[in-house]
Amino acid sequence: MSTDISSSTRAREENWLPILDLAVEEVFEIMLGCRLTPVTPSEHAVHGEFTAMVGLAGSLCGVLTVRCDAETARQIAKSMLGDTADAEQQVADALGEICNMIAGNFKNKLAGTDERCLLSVPTVISGGEYKFRSMADGEVVDTVLLFEGAPVAVCLQLQG
Repeated sequence: MSTDISSSTRAREENWLPILDLAVEEVFEIMLGCRLTPVTPSEHAVHGEFTAMVGLAGSLCGVLTVRCDAETARQIAKSMLGDTADAEQQVADALGEICNMIAGNFKNKLAGTDERCLLSVPTVISGGEYKFRSMADGEVVDTVLLFEGAPVAVCLQLQG
């Protein structure tokens, strides 16, 4: 495939949703030892008290986000770090690392993208009163999966 085709065009042509789902499922299975259940986003509202994000630059430009409520973020951290993971900094670090690993796993699954796409350091926003908007105005690939019965939203916003 030519490198001059936009990433949003590639997302539509290659149907990246199953690839994103697989990347998320693999990271949770390897890092947390659990299986996720994909669900229809409209069935499960995700309260974004924690949003982790990783930017992508190069042959794939945009941002990947992982959103969940505070209790789910704590459960993710405890699954990664053990029962001592209570501090908000540990929770944020764990969710940021999960987001980073999903972004890396996703880009490595795309032919010709892994060496030509760089990831930013993860950033995590927490709190109940914020709105997240990306300046990427291209294709959006998003999914919701259940972690221990609670929804986790993963969204890939690609710059057109």
